[in-house]
Amino acid sequence: MDPVVIEVRQLRYAVLTADTRSFSRAATALNMKQATLSLRVTQLEDKLGIKLFTRSTRGAEPTEMGQVFLESARRIITDIDNLQTTARAVSYGEQGRLAVGYSSSLMAGNLKQTFSEYLTRFPDVQFDGEEAAPEKLLNALQSRTIDVAVAPAGMEESGILARSVWSDRLMVALQSDHRLLDSERIYWSDLRREVFVVPGGGIGPTLANLLAARLTGQGGRPNIIVQNTSLESVLSIVSVGRFISIATEASQGVTWPELHFRDIHDQNGTTRLEFSVYWREDNVNPALQRFFTLINERYPV
Repeated sequence: MDPVVIEVRQLRYAVLTADTRSFSRAATALNMKQATLSLRVTQLEDKLGIKLFTRSTRGAEPTEMGQVFLESARRIITDIDNLQTTARAVSYGEQGRLAVGYSSSLMAGNLKQTFSEYLTRFPDVQFDGEEAAPEKLLNALQSRTIDVAVAPAGMEESGILARSVWSDRLMVALQSDHRLLDSERIYWSDLRREVFVVPGGGIGPTLANLLAARLTGQGGRPNIIVQNTSLESVLSIVSVGRFISIATEASQGVTWPELHFRDIHDQNGTTRLEFSVYWREDNVNPALQRFFTLINERYPV
């Protein structure tokens, strides 16, 4: 029997569809037609002889056999990406390497624009990114596995310097039929009885702490469900369940047909989340200095 030949891009298509629980959202993220993506996944299913997804008008849900395959596919993709990073590292060297940790969404906004401009201006720098919760980013800075971190402002640690960069509007993600969409403005007090779902990694812990700080009072605490998944997957859960979530404005980089993002207000106006860059005081990496050249130009103090 001839071996089954599977292309890496087919694995990426299937994994992204599983993450977003939707062919439509996955196709938007991949900048391709939904019909084309659906056909590619169907071709993969035909090669494997199994059904990866249960398709419905509400989206695409991995089957039991599909979940097993998709976990293996994730590991394969990770291994391939790591090999590509290693290969690039061999060819780079003249401009050095910059490892950046971040806890915000890369869908759109200041973070994505900053990274894109750095890669454009310094194409010979090996640029490695790592998404993690703020505390893990601090540990990574101390262990020197990353050069710089972009995370919510306010973290302090010995030997770590910080510089403010930008602020993002904080928004609530609601389904199309949610009662709050009829409100002219949404305030924190309007959210006290809601059930929130937030990711366990990246910016998720910051959002959970913010919800607890803003909504705890009068003997009550907010209902927060933490999911060990990406923000994109959390928003997919919100789009099909009776939950809501909060995110920064950068989360609107992908179109979510079933979701509406609305600003959250307080007594000072629109609530914003401040971000800073963090780095070791003794880090003299030239690639890091180039990063700060860009930061100083884009976000002068």
